[in-house]
Amino acid sequence: MRNLLPLISSHPGGRSALTCRFRCGDACFKETPNTSDNEYAGDIIARAVSRRSMMRAAAVVTVAAAAGTAALTGPNAPQAEAVALAGHGHEPPRKPAPSGARGLRFSPVAPNKHDKVTIPDGYSQNVVIRWGEPILRGAPAFNPDKQSAKAQAGQFGYNNDFLSLLPLRGERGRQVLVANHEYTDEILMFRGYDPANPTREQVEIAWAAHGLSVVVVQEEHRTGKLGPVSRHPLNRRLTATSEFRVTGPAAGSPLLRTSADRTGRKVLGTLNNCAGGTTPWGTTLHGEENFNQYFANGNTDMHKRYGIGTGATERKWERFDRRFDLAKEPNEANRFGWVVELDPYDPDSTPRKRTALGRFKHEAAQPRLTSDGRPVVYMGDDEKFDYLYKFVSSKRMKKGTSRAAREHNLTLLDEGTLYVAKLTGDSPAAEIDGTGKLPTDGEFDGSGVWIPLATGTTSHVPGMTADEVYVYTRLAGDKVGATKMDRPEDVEPSPRTGRVYVALTNNSDRGKEGKAGADEANPRNANKHGQILELAENWDDPAGDGFAWRLFLVAGDPNDPATYFSGFPKESVSPISCPDNVAFDDHGNLWISTDGNQLGSHDGLFGVATHGDRRGELKQFLTVPTGAETCGPVIQDRRVLVAVQHPGEVDGASVEKPASIWPDGPGKIVRPSVVAVWRKDGRDIGV
Repeated sequence: MRNLLPLISSHPGGRSALTCRFRCGDACFKETPNTSDNEYAGDIIARAVSRRSMMRAAAVVTVAAAAGTAALTGPNAPQAEAVALAGHGHEPPRKPAPSGARGLRFSPVAPNKHDKVTIPDGYSQNVVIRWGEPILRGAPAFNPDKQSAKAQAGQFGYNNDFLSLLPLRGERGRQVLVANHEYTDEILMFRGYDPANPTREQVEIAWAAHGLSVVVVQEEHRTGKLGPVSRHPLNRRLTATSEFRVTGPAAGSPLLRTSADRTGRKVLGTLNNCAGGTTPWGTTLHGEENFNQYFANGNTDMHKRYGIGTGATERKWERFDRRFDLAKEPNEANRFGWVVELDPYDPDSTPRKRTALGRFKHEAAQPRLTSDGRPVVYMGDDEKFDYLYKFVSSKRMKKGTSRAAREHNLTLLDEGTLYVAKLTGDSPAAEIDGTGKLPTDGEFDGSGVWIPLATGTTSHVPGMTADEVYVYTRLAGDKVGATKMDRPEDVEPSPRTGRVYVALTNNSDRGKEGKAGADEANPRNANKHGQILELAENWDDPAGDGFAWRLFLVAGDPNDPATYFSGFPKESVSPISCPDNVAFDDHGNLWISTDGNQLGSHDGLFGVATHGDRRGELKQFLTVPTGAETCGPVIQDRRVLVAVQHPGEVDGASVEKPASIWPDGPGKIVRPSVVAVWRKDGRDIGV
C-alpha cells in the first residue's frame, strides 16, 4: 500500500489565509456561531428503537423478495430505493465491470499542482468569459489599470461561482448563462491596494463586481466552444446596489425595516452569492452565503449567532455607506442571507428575496417537484455545526410558458412550510469513535425527521413569532434541536432516483473540547476532508416528514481506512477532499467540485456513479489552476462548464506579485473565468 497523500495546508479547510479573509471574513478563526446545547445525533443513537430497525429490515426483505434487484431499477425505483435506504448492511467490495460507469468513461486526471485547467486526454477546453469582459451595451473593454464602477456594472463580475445554462428558443446554438459573483478580492484586483485605506472608487468597483450576471453565449459550430454574445437584449448585471424585492411571509416585517426603507420590502443589492439552483419553471435561485462579513459593529446576540463581528470589516464599506454599519442601521444585515429568485428571460424584472425559505448562510437551493407538482427546495447552511433545511410549497406549478403560468410560478416560493432536519444513527454510540471506522453493520446510516419551523404566518417554534423564525432561522433550528452538521453546502436531488445528496465539506472543530463530538452522520473528529450524505424521503415523498439516510462517500485518501466509497474498491478511485458544489448528469452520476483540497493537489471536478454495479466509482475529470476553487459545475451531454474562482489567491500574492498566470499568461492580471470542456471527437462526455 502506498503512503497517505500529504496535507497541503494547516489552515482550516485547506484554503489560503487570503481566501478566508475575503470570502468568509476569517470565519474559521472565530468562535463558532452555534453555541446551542441541542442534542447531537450521537447523543440519541443509543435510544434508537430496535423495533423500528426490525420493521425496516423486514420491509427491505419484502421488497427484495417480491421484486428482486429489479425493485431498484424499474418503474418503482424511487420508492424502492427509499425503503432500501431505511435498511442497511455491509456492502462488500465489488469487482468493476470492464468498461466503467456510463458517463464516466474517461481517463481520470491525476492529482497535480499545474497552473492551468487540466483535463482528460481526448478533451478540449476554452475560456468562455472572464472577469471584466463587457456584456452590456456601452461597456468598455476590460483594462485593469482603468477600472471604474460604471464600467464594471456593464462587465462580467468577479469570482464567478454558481452557473446555470438555460435554453434560448428561436436562437440556434445559443443559451443563457447565469452566474453568481460571490465576493471580491481587492488585493488581486487593484495595483497598490491598501487594505487599511480603500478608496471610494475601489469600494464602488467592488460593489459593481458583486452580484449576478446574465449573458447569452453562442456555441461555435462543430466544437463545444462557447463565447459571450455581448450586448444581447437578455444580458444583465445585478450588483450590490441594484434593487431587489422582499417577498413572502416576512416581507414588511419590522425586523426588515431601515431608515432608507421603512416598508421592509425593498433591498439594495445581493451579497456573497455562492451556489444556487435552476427551477423547473425556468428561473434561477441564488444563495446569499457569507453576508455577515460585510457588516461592521455588530452588537447583539443575534448578530453573533450569524457570525457578525463587533468591529470594522475587511473591506471598510461602512466608511462609504451607513447601511453597512449596524450601529447606525441594526436591521440592514437582516435583509441579506436569503435565497434570491431571478427570471433570466425578463431583463426588466426585479429579482426577489424569498423569505419563506429562511435566512442563514445559504450555499444553494435546488428544487424538485412532488407528485402533484409542488416544489420542494433543499438547502444547507454553510457553517460548522449548522443545519440542513427544506421548504415545501403549498402551491402547484403550472406547466407552459404563457404569461399567466409564469406569473403564477413566480409565487410558488412564497407560501409553504419551512423545515429543519434531525438525524439519528442506528449504530451503538460506542461504535462511533471519531476515527471514521465503519460500525459493525458496515455503513454509517439511520433515519431522520423534518421538524416544521413555520407555515405562512404561523410559527411552529415555541417562543418565536413567524417573522422571527424566518429572519432568525438559525435560532429556530437551535430551539427545536436540529442536528449539527459538518458544513452542509450544496444539496441536490437526483432527477433519476429522487435521492438527495448533501455535500458536507469539512469541520476542523468536530470533537474539540466544548464542541460537538462525532456522530454517525458526521463520524470523524477534526474532519479535514468531508463527506457526502445520501437521503431518501420516506416512500419518495419529498413533502413528507421523515427520511432514511446513509453516508454515500467519506472523502479523503483512498488508502486511509477512514474513507469510504459505497463499497467500491478503493484502489480504483481518485482521491477527493472537501466536496462543495454538486450536480447530476443524464446518466445519474453525481459530479462534485471541491473547495480546499488537503491531499497535495489543486481542487478539481469529480464524477461518481450513484447506482448499479459501479456505485461509488469516482474519477477526477479536471483540476483548476494555482489557488483556485472549482465552482459551478454544469454537466451537459456534450459539454462540462466550471467556474474557476479566485485563481492565484495564495498568501502573499498581489497584482504586482501574482501567484498564477492563468488564464492569459505572463504579464496579464489573473482573472476568475468560466471554462467549457468537451470531447475532441464531438461525442457525449464519458461514453
